[in-house]
Amino acid sequence: MKIFSLLATTCLILFVAPATRAASSGSAFYGDAPDEHHPWAVHDPNRPQPKVVTPGTFSTPEQPGQPPSDAIVLFDGSDLSKWESAKDGGSPKWLIKDGVMQVAPSSGDLRTKDKFGDCQLHIEWAAPKEVKGDSQGRGNSGIFLMGRVEIQVLDSYNNLTYADGHAASIYSVNPPMANALRPPGEFQVYDIVFRRPIYKDGQPVDPGHVTVFVNGVLAQDHTELEGGTGHMGRAKPGPFPEKGPLQLQDHGNPMRFRNIWYRELPARAVEGGTDGQPLTTEATMAKRKEIAAAIRQDAETHANGANAMPQLLRLMESLEYEKDEPTVQKVEQMSGQYLQALKQLAQGSPDQIKAKKDEAKRLGSAFSFLARFKILPADFAPKVEIEQFIKEQGWDKKS
Repeated sequence: MKIFSLLATTCLILFVAPATRAASSGSAFYGDAPDEHHPWAVHDPNRPQPKVVTPGTFSTPEQPGQPPSDAIVLFDGSDLSKWESAKDGGSPKWLIKDGVMQVAPSSGDLRTKDKFGDCQLHIEWAAPKEVKGDSQGRGNSGIFLMGRVEIQVLDSYNNLTYADGHAASIYSVNPPMANALRPPGEFQVYDIVFRRPIYKDGQPVDPGHVTVFVNGVLAQDHTELEGGTGHMGRAKPGPFPEKGPLQLQDHGNPMRFRNIWYRELPARAVEGGTDGQPLTTEATMAKRKEIAAAIRQDAETHANGANAMPQLLRLMESLEYEKDEPTVQKVEQMSGQYLQALKQLAQGSPDQIKAKKDEAKRLGSAFSFLARFKILPADFAPKVEIEQFIKEQGWDKKS
């Protein structure tokens, strides 16, 4: 039977702002316009596309799966080159056998040489098949995120212990929502999404959260952190560093681990990210200004004396993000010139003016959109003129 890992094939979205957009990505004058907390329009074609990640494969009891293409692998079964002793930074004393690392009891905790913060973490572990001890004395270890927040590792299968010490608990803070462990000896799969606490000027702006899936079953649901965890004592809120190591605990049991990897997560809004949460007005307007400047720059690449429409529409797009007066004037000038040419064409061949129908209606729709969101006034002269021209041609009627 396959070991189900809910997040092993999940592609969390990371963004890189584009200078241009694909023509097939949709209309720029469609969904609700940007506002004071959202720098992007709804269904915005200028919004960066998610990066492509090749999914990994699921594990089986006998064989670990493959990580996704952008994962940073911490242990693939071959060596401990990415790990060190948490006690002194020296060489790790844990054992490697048959593609797994095993705790050498009393040798001390291990930690990664890598330091990282917000992440999607995948890790698989197994308690000894032969059951010895009970409660916290049976198949015990721990996964310390940034070396500070312990996600408990324990053989909780038919094993009574205190609730906030079961497998997948945030140790001493919050019990798991379910005990979803397989029998001892079988590998358990943890998929963890971790967001560290963020403080500014000594005050929390985001307390941090942890989500944990155990063998595909939700155990921690965006659980708010209360600071670093400990034994017998309350967690104490406080700032975390930006990055820290992943630490695995030696609790005296020969626990086994395999297939350990992580994916870094994008910044949250409170630390400068622009996706996932509403932004402050200040951050939103700064981002909108940046987007508008990039679109205006791209509009210049569309300058074409024989066909001004692509540049004109691109400039009109930029006004969604920033009502820049020089751009408004240029839109007014270019659309006036276009309308003049359109009227001259209308006096000639009917076939020639008919060929401009879709283009003219597209311009009219763009003006209507900008007026609807009060980006341009309803009586903006080019808007009124193009709407009048469309009516005169009978293009406003449904065919």
